[in-house]
Amino acid sequence: MATTTTEEGLCDACAAAATDGAEAKGRPWPGGLRSPVGLSYAVVGLLGFAVAADVFSLFTAVRLSSLTATVRDGGFEAYLDEDLKQADALMGVAGGLQVIALVATAILFITWFRRVRGNAGIFAPDLQQRGPGWAIGGWFVPIGNMFIPRGIAANIWAASRQDPYGTGKQEPHTVINIWWIAWLAAHLLTQVAGSQYESSRTPDAYKAAATALIVAYLVDIVAALLAILVVRRLTRMQYTKAMRGAEKVAV
Repeated sequence: MATTTTEEGLCDACAAAATDGAEAKGRPWPGGLRSPVGLSYAVVGLLGFAVAADVFSLFTAVRLSSLTATVRDGGFEAYLDEDLKQADALMGVAGGLQVIALVATAILFITWFRRVRGNAGIFAPDLQQRGPGWAIGGWFVPIGNMFIPRGIAANIWAASRQDPYGTGKQEPHTVINIWWIAWLAAHLLTQVAGSQYESSRTPDAYKAAATALIVAYLVDIVAALLAILVVRRLTRMQYTKAMRGAEKVAV
């Protein structure tokens, strides 16, 4: 049985359904706010595609690990040319899918991120420590992109709470912290594992690289799923807050 999690007595799923239904009816956003709901659907869809690409990449890494184990047991002659070609082709396809997923998701995610940052600047401008442009530029600053977007996301979350100036105990941004740690870990592990794979020349080296890739893909899947949660939660928070503001104005 679902438990109630909102002030209206709705569970998360019911609140999301209510939000989606109201948006479909074209309910206006007040005070210069811009709806991030449509963008959130697109971002979640692309994040789902990214997860699928990671799952396929995980399969290729597991296959590579299995083939390298065969080499270690029987030497390179045990490695059939057909197996080598197939493994190499699969790794290439997996890498291509990941690049497509990364670029497409990054473009839409940053667009959505800029949208919710703009709304946060209306909800509680004094809580925003960086200007709106940083919601885009912060992702491209060397070294700074390891902490700037996370800080902006935390400020957006605070402004989007029903009580922006409260303690935050009712709507803590814990999920943002966990997502950001997972994202950084996935990025680092992918870079290390990819470099390790490219420099591999022996069965043992390929085996180690395959293991590193498996770990990297698993962490990347977790990071993508957490990103979906962040997008859905933050979008719903802003929608609920905007609609309550509209009702107050109407009254």
